[in-house]
Amino acid sequence: MRILQVVGGMNRHGTETWLMNVLRSVDRTRFQMDFLVHTDEQQAYEDEAKALGSQVIRCLHPSRPWMYAKNFRQVLREHGSYDVVHSHIHHYSGFVLRLAHQAGIPLRIAHSHSDTVQVESESSLSRKAYCKLMRYWISRYSTTGLSVSKASAPSLFGSNWQKDSRWQVVHCGIDLAPFEISVDSATVRSELGIAPDAFVIGHVGRFYQPKNHSFLVEVFAEVVKHEPKAYLLLVGEGELRLAIEQKVKQLGLTKQVIFTGLRADVHRLMLGAMDVFLFPSLYEGLGLVLIEAQAAGLSCIFSDVVPEEADVIQTLTQRLSLSQSPSEWAAAALAKKQVKKEISQLESLKSVESSSFNIRESLKKLQEKYTKTTSNRCNLSINH
Repeated sequence: MRILQVVGGMNRHGTETWLMNVLRSVDRTRFQMDFLVHTDEQQAYEDEAKALGSQVIRCLHPSRPWMYAKNFRQVLREHGSYDVVHSHIHHYSGFVLRLAHQAGIPLRIAHSHSDTVQVESESSLSRKAYCKLMRYWISRYSTTGLSVSKASAPSLFGSNWQKDSRWQVVHCGIDLAPFEISVDSATVRSELGIAPDAFVIGHVGRFYQPKNHSFLVEVFAEVVKHEPKAYLLLVGEGELRLAIEQKVKQLGLTKQVIFTGLRADVHRLMLGAMDVFLFPSLYEGLGLVLIEAQAAGLSCIFSDVVPEEADVIQTLTQRLSLSQSPSEWAAAALAKKQVKKEISQLESLKSVESSSFNIRESLKKLQEKYTKTTSNRCNLSINH
């Protein structure tokens, strides 16, 4: 079965990391997964994807629909027919799946990874019109719709999404094998220039507006007032990194805020360097790094807009409102330092392993979506 995964790029972000977990785990003699990307930049996962037998295909100019449509059709001509087009690019999936329908691709999947309903309600009239058209096309041209959580489904499938059997929640899974490996905390911290006994707050996420890095830095500034030797570890890249670096400098925190950039060993940093995981997102589809943080046994403090499914281990999770002040968030983080955890990292890992966020469970459900529709199509052909 030939599957074309449509993504913006192949960097180490949540959706792409999940797709790489799928690619590593799937039976590649049965499923050929290629990636259509919207950038001509070489990105972090491309080499590994190619080594695992996938093609990374560039389809540029998504902001110029006529040119993009021409490029998309050319991709299909050059690379042959696909059984599945699986689109992960939120509202723009409507246009992609319309093109896939015109090309006769039988299985067309729109995948919602983010809850943007509130943001859309505050957007311009032109943006609202665009989103409405895309949702209409998703409804018309999708054969299946998947969502990472109940909260993220309405963004693409409407408020009555549960009435349509095409739309379903399927949790993305993580590869838990890295969290089984013993990590020497002193070594990891030494590499980062962090003292073995320092209090370290961690965050993993792209530097863009929804992740709310600016607020996170303000929280950390309050933490430092009570814990002068604390560190903030920020893992990721993005368009707002420079602005956040400048804010850190203005607050006099340069020596205590560590920007790691993109890392292939996030699990190692979670296990060996972080004490508490803070995640004050403005909105999320789910926040897969929160599941990873729980697998690492970290206490997690996150905004109450994060979907409820993220609470896999409730003894490790705490929700706070973004209307609460940075000092209140700081107090919650510092309180974790004083309290002994009720659950070990090994027990945490086992809890996540038995949940729907295990890559094996996630992969099983995804393969069912791919093969069930195709087998139905084959049966129809036989009957005719």
